[in-house]
Amino acid sequence: MAGPSFPPACLALADGSVYRGAAFGAAGLGVGEVCFNTSLAGYQEILTDPSYAGQLVAMTCTQIGNVGVNREDEESRRPFLEGFVVREVFHQPSNWRSEESLHAYMERHAIPGISEVDTRALVRRIREGGAQCGALSTDPRQQDAEALVRRAAEAPGLDGVDLAARVSCETPYEFSEGRWQGIRGGVPAPTRPDRRYRLVAFDFGIKRNILRLLVEQGFEVTVVPAGTSADEALALRPQAVFLSNGPGDPAAVVGVRDTVRRLAESLPIFGICLGHQILGLALGGRTVKLHFGHHGGNQPGQDLATGKVAICAENHGYAVDADSLREAGQPVEITHRNLNDGTVEGLAHAALPLFSVQYHPEASPGPHDAAYFFRRFRRMVELHAAGEPVTGAGVAASAAGPGD
Repeated sequence: MAGPSFPPACLALADGSVYRGAAFGAAGLGVGEVCFNTSLAGYQEILTDPSYAGQLVAMTCTQIGNVGVNREDEESRRPFLEGFVVREVFHQPSNWRSEESLHAYMERHAIPGISEVDTRALVRRIREGGAQCGALSTDPRQQDAEALVRRAAEAPGLDGVDLAARVSCETPYEFSEGRWQGIRGGVPAPTRPDRRYRLVAFDFGIKRNILRLLVEQGFEVTVVPAGTSADEALALRPQAVFLSNGPGDPAAVVGVRDTVRRLAESLPIFGICLGHQILGLALGGRTVKLHFGHHGGNQPGQDLATGKVAICAENHGYAVDADSLREAGQPVEITHRNLNDGTVEGLAHAALPLFSVQYHPEASPGPHDAAYFFRRFRRMVELHAAGEPVTGAGVAASAAGPGD
């Protein structure tokens, strides 16, 4: 594919590995931590997931771009990743919902991409050597391999960088849109509960499908910036709090754990992904960086109470350290584990209405095995609003798991 329409591109890793291919998307340079995603579909949702801020994303699926891009499948206001790496890219999409090609979309949003790469070799490199930074150049003037390797080696990586502040909204806003029903817009009346509850959702990089599923469960959702204080959140008179997904190092998200501790004194809280990690930190735990992270739609997450396994969508490079929660002395239960490496996938408090999950029950893309968490959250908020004693662990124990 290299030629006048597809100039050369180069991807260099910090360890000196170099991959050459054909450019697509924007002309320029992208530098970030390299990760790979194992999803077989949903490249547009992956591109627009703010959790990929600061990263170069390589797809293991060999053909990308064949259904184009459309506005309805965007998970945020724009892509936040640093670059996109694929084996083969389609420049002439074929789908009735397509509005533009992947190339045109990435060019419009200033995201560089490289195709014709041996993605199998790249994935093995990351899987065996661990996460590392890379530099991707689609600019013909910046194709020197040694210079790109140096650029990658000098990159700061994700540790200690508050990426949530970069991707969060600037001002609060209301969200009331439901899931796509063939037409864009509201939730069909029969699917939304009559009783509504006011919810404050902290935006650390929130995906729209999370908000849609919260709306379906009868929440009146106000999304607030990541740096919103506890007093500012409480001034909105919420009956529940949601902590969203987001990018990078949870320990670097400044001030949020103190806010969560304050809110946890009086309100039910549900966290997903980065929100799960922040809840773990607020409860006195620590987070650790994974060897190469979990990114894709085929991760096995086991509910320890029932033994049931959900196939999960995941996107994270850090995990909550289970031992640190025990050391903190909090009555916190580990509710879910990843069966591939045993890392913590879910937490529930035994004295407060708090629970969280590391993976993505909202999918988009991915399987819907874990969507029951949104119903579980609704149940916990109902009980709390009725003045009944309720805990995160109690709600988890009373539920049947997938399908409850």
